Amino acid sequence: MATTAQPTASLPQGFRTPQVYLVCLVALLLGFALGYFAFGKFASPTATAVPPTPSTPAAYSGVHPALTVDQMKQMADVQASALIEKSKAEPKNTSLLTQIAAIYQGAHQFQKAADYYQQALNIDEKNANARTQMASCLFYSNQVDEALHQLQLALKSDPKNVNALFNLGMIQYKGKNNPKRAIAAWQQLLKNNPDLDRKPIVEKMIAEAKAAGAAGK
Repeated sequence: MATTAQPTASLPQGFRTPQVYLVCLVALLLGFALGYFAFGKFASPTATAVPPTPSTPAAYSGVHPALTVDQMKQMADVQASALIEKSKAEPKNTSLLTQIAAIYQGAHQFQKAADYYQQALNIDEKNANARTQMASCLFYSNQVDEALHQLQLALKSDPKNVNALFNLGMIQYKGKNNPKRAIAAWQQLLKNNPDLDRKPIVEKMIAEAKAAGAAGK
């Protein structure tokens, strides 16, 4: 139905790694993840939250178990603590605020991440990248309409923003079940960025959205 490739996680301050791009339109969550992983500045980890089990653990096989959401939150709190303290001394430093937000975003603490992105936007409302990332967090927090609103604001500040246009299309397609508006966003993305290296991916998604729209008539 759709081809997939494993994305590589990245974090701020020395943890950046090359991105591998994902094409997955099977489910809403993974559908939006394409825009987030392929074009976002920071990608969230691929660990899946699983409940603890009372069974006896198997012998160590060299594969680390998946982290629970609580464990990811604890790790994020530790990682962000120094930046939070530094931010208290530099409350107008938007770079610190977006780094903190990205850490929580990567740990799937989406509402907390959105709050820090909002703090950065209170200082610099035209920061389209921060607003686009906040929209991602809002989407994952089931605030679909607000996520769309934030993407529209991001595009007012930066009409050619690749991430904002891609995610706008993805939310319209998967979040609002509106292939027509998704296609319009993705076509605008290709028009604004004719040399986009991921052009074949976007073209494939446009074709799938057109097919979905035709089937829905």
